[in-house]
Amino acid sequence: MTLRQPCQDAVLPAADAAMIRQVLGTCADLITWAERHCGPQFAAAAADAAEAAGFSRAPGALAGQASLAIDALDFAEPARSTR
Repeated sequence: MTLRQPCQDAVLPAADAAMIRQVLGTCADLITWAERHCGPQFAAAAADAAEAAGFSRAPGALAGQASLAIDALDFAEPARSTR
């Protein structure tokens, strides 16, 4: 992946995008499972982490952001040729 300027899009090979999508999906599943089974301490830590990242403190905010990132990969436009 090459990112030249902040305003330019990143270009990923399909295999890399698929791997990132799989990791994001696993993260979302793990966070959702932990929120359900690990009690209020995990929920508070997840809310703190979400807030520190600039997201909502709402339950499920971190998992929701992972899902949005998956959507960004799934619905991204194909890369244009630079030639």
